[in-house]
Amino acid sequence: MSRLRVVHTTSFEYASPVLASYNEARMTPLTQQGQTVLESRIDVQPHTGWSEYRDYWGTAVSAFEVLTPHESMVVTAEHVVEVADRLPLKSPAGWETLRGAELRDRLAEFLSDTPTTTPPEEVVELAQRVASELPPAEAALAVSNALRDEVEYIPGATTVHTPAAEAWAKRAGVCQDLAHLVSGALRSIGIPARYVSGYLHPDDEVAIGTTVSGDSHAWVEWWVGEWFAYDPTNRAVVGDHHVVIARGRSYDDVPPLRGIFAGAGTQDTSVTVQITREA
Repeated sequence: MSRLRVVHTTSFEYASPVLASYNEARMTPLTQQGQTVLESRIDVQPHTGWSEYRDYWGTAVSAFEVLTPHESMVVTAEHVVEVADRLPLKSPAGWETLRGAELRDRLAEFLSDTPTTTPPEEVVELAQRVASELPPAEAALAVSNALRDEVEYIPGATTVHTPAAEAWAKRAGVCQDLAHLVSGALRSIGIPARYVSGYLHPDDEVAIGTTVSGDSHAWVEWWVGEWFAYDPTNRAVVGDHHVVIARGRSYDDVPPLRGIFAGAGTQDTSVTVQITREA
């Protein structure tokens, strides 16, 4: 069990005053099995209007607007979350269940690809080869690790909107690319998969009370009798250093900030994530 304080700050500086902006923030953690939100706030400076809702995927969305001229905007999300290690699979499903009409109808959205998760044929063939004769739970893990073996983690090699096929061609990318690749590969062999965004405390050895530079992170959950969370970038089962923010089909369903504005282009954007393990 870990208690993590996360402070996620995004700052925008504009070349000249922006007349109005309309934005959505998906930066509030979920309370769910194994994760309890103890404190949560989002502060926006400046803002003139605010509303909150849950989107189609169950993510908490803070919608805000700034209707006065402004040369900068700062969005600060601060949360305290208790996170436990996830429970192991209780009753893994067989292929007959995954191929059944009821499941394929219920989880159809997580069996269908998006422009960023559609896998190239080479990835489909790899998934089929690796999964051959393995039960679904073992096959999903094997496919994820096989893809990670082929893709080097290189910050800056791609963007959050880079298609999985492009990251595969480069054999390089970051956590979003690996989550997209694994999701597409698993869907191609009939395993429902969803993209998860959140935060990752990067260091098991750091002393309690020490603040470190953390990461916005992405990983995958696949359904093999129940949802199972796995971090392909780190080849690790998701545990008490991962904080879940949002789920969807791909990054496009879960961006931390999305908006439009009237005025000059963005001059500078900076993002920091500070994480303190309090217990």
